[in-house]
Amino acid sequence: MSEEKKLTDDEWRERLDPEAYRICRQKGTEPAFTGKYWDVFRSGTYRCHCCGEALFDSETKFDAGCGWPSFYQPLAQDAVEEAFDGSYGMRRTEVMCQHCGAHLGHVFPDGPAPTGLRYCINSASIDLDENTKT
Repeated sequence: MSEEKKLTDDEWRERLDPEAYRICRQKGTEPAFTGKYWDVFRSGTYRCHCCGEALFDSETKFDAGCGWPSFYQPLAQDAVEEAFDGSYGMRRTEVMCQHCGAHLGHVFPDGPAPTGLRYCINSASIDLDENTKT
């Protein structure tokens, strides 16, 4: 188990600003068209805001028109974890960082080729590292 997965709730509160804590640790969602990356298409690697783990490559980012950063696949199959999310009476699949368990967003089966998937990710849960390209 990673050191980040062992952190207490109070330790996460100390590390993260209130909005990042609400989204990443309490499974929140930022309003559409408000996050810092929803309309950014610069080259680089998107990393977990909580632990720095590499999650998505900018080459897989696309404009889904939904107001959140969207990717058609994670950087590696084991970069993210998925779990059923039945909150708010919906049936969807939650996406989390496999390294620290941070809530990233959800994945939907309405994305482009080659996967047909849309990883709909909160900007507050990721950081664009323009200095690395994996």
